[in-house]
Amino acid sequence: MPGCDMDKTIPMCEPVFAGNEAAYLDEALRSGFVSSVGPFVGRFESAFARAVGASHAVACASGTAAIHLALRALGVRAGDVVVCSDFTFIATANPVTYQGADPMFVDSEARSWNMAPALLAEAVDDLAREGRRPAAVIVAHVLGQPADLGPILDVCTRQGIPLIEDAAEALGATFTSDYPHRACRGRQVGTIGTVGCFSFNGNKVITSGGGGMVTTEDGALAKRIKHLSTQAKLPGVAYVHDDVGYNYRLTNLAAALGVAQLEQLPGFLERKRAIAARYRTACEELGLTYHPVLPGTEPSCWLASVLVGTERDAVAAALAEEGIMTRPLWRPVSRQRPYAGSRRWGGAFADRLAADGLSLPCSASLNAAGQERVIAALDGALKRVAAA
Repeated sequence: MPGCDMDKTIPMCEPVFAGNEAAYLDEALRSGFVSSVGPFVGRFESAFARAVGASHAVACASGTAAIHLALRALGVRAGDVVVCSDFTFIATANPVTYQGADPMFVDSEARSWNMAPALLAEAVDDLAREGRRPAAVIVAHVLGQPADLGPILDVCTRQGIPLIEDAAEALGATFTSDYPHRACRGRQVGTIGTVGCFSFNGNKVITSGGGGMVTTEDGALAKRIKHLSTQAKLPGVAYVHDDVGYNYRLTNLAAALGVAQLEQLPGFLERKRAIAARYRTACEELGLTYHPVLPGTEPSCWLASVLVGTERDAVAAALAEEGIMTRPLWRPVSRQRPYAGSRRWGGAFADRLAADGLSLPCSASLNAAGQERVIAALDGALKRVAAA
């Protein structure tokens, strides 16, 4: 790991390129295959499926595209209802509107900061009394922490509702043998619902410079998703298309980068988890609430997030003066302008996360000295704000 320059800004979450990235990119360039036709795409799909324990993986242009393809392949149409996590990045819900469907939102629970299973059950029951059944449920595993997926899966299974896991932030997060729901034990997020969706944006656990992946156990569904992602073009040299598809393909260059990053995933996860453990101890000593770990889960610890209170913005500003980059947690999707007035169940906890939450630097390259600098700066910022 690089040394800690005390005068240098510590970034929030930057990628680490310490493996075969340059070699594989050079190989892809020399092959002449730089777009979606090229061997690294299939190689990335196969390696990713093995890494997460899925039967099928389909590469695509982004995590947002992955969710859109999942909704389209599952037959979500205009006028349908899709129930989504409220506390998540807006990309979780935007593809619902691409399909003309109506997103409705469920609040988080304090145990994981993810969708509250009890509120999901309430939402599904309320809709059933109105003669409506969601066409899908999208649960986001936010910030790398698995949602309490067992009871969520039970709600969906009882009602015959497809479950889409937005695992964009949680690659490598796992349900352990201690997790109460048998169907989830020993499995990674994104492999338990009907479809899993992943992102490889520049700040994710691994990156392909952009890009996404769809995982499923359903071979026919995977084939449908692949077809839609390639403009619904039929096999052969002629340009014959049997449906309205999308240019959602991943390039061979991006896939080459993804393969190299995937090879380093175990090391990235080990470092991310070590950083989270140190922050957790420090934040407890400072009287702050660090992102909790749901019993029976092992998070990927994508972002290191803490509740610092209603003076969050002042604390962030003080940290910025010390060269420490931070980021506030998202405003709930139902509070965003495009979704103002949307129906939601609960909401108070998501509002609190948005008001009080802050993510700290957590790049896999962050060394011990750099992290101690962050912790000392956080301590100082809290004291300055309290004294003001």
